[in-house]
Amino acid sequence: MTSIPNRERWLALGLLAAVLLVAYFLLLHPWWTVPMLDLQTRIDGLQERDARARATLAQAPEIRKRLASVREEAARIPGFMREASTELATASLIQRLETAVQEASPKNRSCAIQTRSPMTEPRKERFARAVVQVRLRCGTPELAMVLHSLESGSPRLFVDNLNATAQRFYFTPDQAPSSGGLDVSFDLYGYVAPTAGGPADARR
Repeated sequence: MTSIPNRERWLALGLLAAVLLVAYFLLLHPWWTVPMLDLQTRIDGLQERDARARATLAQAPEIRKRLASVREEAARIPGFMREASTELATASLIQRLETAVQEASPKNRSCAIQTRSPMTEPRKERFARAVVQVRLRCGTPELAMVLHSLESGSPRLFVDNLNATAQRFYFTPDQAPSSGGLDVSFDLYGYVAPTAGGPADARR
């Protein structure tokens, strides 16, 4: 007689637990637990962003110091030519070329400029370029000195489309024949500093 009420009691408790579990998943979980979990996720994300922002602010003095150092270095080795126009920059390119050749071969004994022709830049780039098409006749050591002088100076200049052909003989400006050497052609160019309101600013 006692076992039957006990079984009914446990059965009733089991049914009650099942009803409560179903009620939780149908009513409490979607309306309370899920929003609270989402809210906690958002709070964690905001705390992480706040921590990153604080770390960035803490590094601000060091970043400003490094930026100032980079600007000082850039001022010592400017990337842009200082001339106000492409025409003036082209004239400066030719002068740099003549100086480099003269330093590599005084009186043009072993290296001489054959042609130096300004070129119109057909490509539309963010920064205007001054370009000179160059042809030299040089000994190999002198050519290396000329190219190094052009590309390592300030402001930065660039050599492109380099072609070299070995020559058995070539004539120096005093018409004295010299053996060996190279017939060299290349494009020498540099970037012209943009002006306020110029094409470079318009593309920003």
